[in-house]
Amino acid sequence: MSQAQAAHTTQEYMERAERTRWFAEARFGMFIHWGVYAIPARGEWVRSTERQRAEDYQSYLEAFDPVHYRPREWAKAARDAGMKYAVMTAKHHDGFCMFDSRLTNYKVTNTPAGRDLLREYVEAFRAEGLRVGLYYSLLDWHHEDYPAYGDSIHPLRGDEACRDRSHEFSNYVAYMHGQVEELLTHYGKIDIIWFDFSYDDMRGEVWGATELVRKARAFQPDILIDDRLGGNIRARHPEPYAGDFASPEQIIPPEGVLNEDGLPLPWEACITLNNHWGYCAADRDYKSAKQVIRALIECVGKGGNLLLNVGPDAKGEIPEPSLRLLEEVGTWMRRNGASVYGCGRSDLPKPQWGWYTKHGSRLYAHLYDRGIGLINLRGLNGRIVRARMLDDGSEVKVRAHRDYPEDAFLSYDGGGLPDERDTVVVLELDDAEAAK
Repeated sequence: MSQAQAAHTTQEYMERAERTRWFAEARFGMFIHWGVYAIPARGEWVRSTERQRAEDYQSYLEAFDPVHYRPREWAKAARDAGMKYAVMTAKHHDGFCMFDSRLTNYKVTNTPAGRDLLREYVEAFRAEGLRVGLYYSLLDWHHEDYPAYGDSIHPLRGDEACRDRSHEFSNYVAYMHGQVEELLTHYGKIDIIWFDFSYDDMRGEVWGATELVRKARAFQPDILIDDRLGGNIRARHPEPYAGDFASPEQIIPPEGVLNEDGLPLPWEACITLNNHWGYCAADRDYKSAKQVIRALIECVGKGGNLLLNVGPDAKGEIPEPSLRLLEEVGTWMRRNGASVYGCGRSDLPKPQWGWYTKHGSRLYAHLYDRGIGLINLRGLNGRIVRARMLDDGSEVKVRAHRDYPEDAFLSYDGGGLPDERDTVVVLELDDAEAAK
């Protein structure tokens, strides 16, 4: 951090930086969208997009019996992929609870599954050494006191039969706060509570947001909270409910995420593996391991995290294409993870051939494009102590060029790169460069 930046740091900024220290080290997590919507298998918004009534949706609850649910296998897949934490849906917008809430009968223990599936997730992921997060929807399309007719996304929006239906929203807010208390007091240490989401006029204190955050931190002092309660995380003095990290969805921000003083903020891009969050049987448009690896590096190179989603099916299994992709990413991470964990942005301009990530005195050059001839490391002549391939430790020659005295160059034989997904060269810099 420069002296000019340091002059703008606030107490809120420093406290957030301390809370999120582990988060910035982890860099890579698994998002899990799972619920009874896995049975229609048309995505987690199916009740809204098809404007289903509660009685239509009820048939999915009566059939929900994930006989192949083995959360320890999910956790092992996440760990082997190089992920350090996970976030799973405790309740999505449909209002159905994947946990044994005492405040509703609309829950997994009243389905053929007959048990608390969220508890099994928490215990399994903890056992594999991963930090545990819970997703909780602020919306609830099942609760009788949540607005329906005049809402912009409720399944019953515009339904004349609901025009005159009365509701008392304060009852819903009390219910929602009560469920958050259950989640943060009945399942041991929880590392992240991931609220989703504010929209239209439904934001901020409509949710009782300040009090909700106060309670959450009282129950779990170290917990991280996302930015979707409706505050402005980019403000110099953000609201108490503005969150600990930003959560851009299906996009990697062009310059990372900065506050209004230009200081970097913690953030994670949440990205699907295909085109849906919840299981969609017809959606076979999966990303490649190369895309995921490069997306992860772009996030890290901009000072952020990648939260990569899987959508298990109705029987409780992560789809095979997702598992194969995670396995391939994990193979790369086992040899190159040092360029991810604890790394962040470099002060150097983005190179044409790929990305830089940095950790202390080590600069990681992520080579995507071999190009022709020598690989230019702009402005690094005389600053590199040694260069090695990260995956096997083999030496890489660094050269100077008389026509470009400020630059260093990597010399490779042949026309390709050892790993076309991302070849990583670790550059050990001198002390003066490392201090920048």
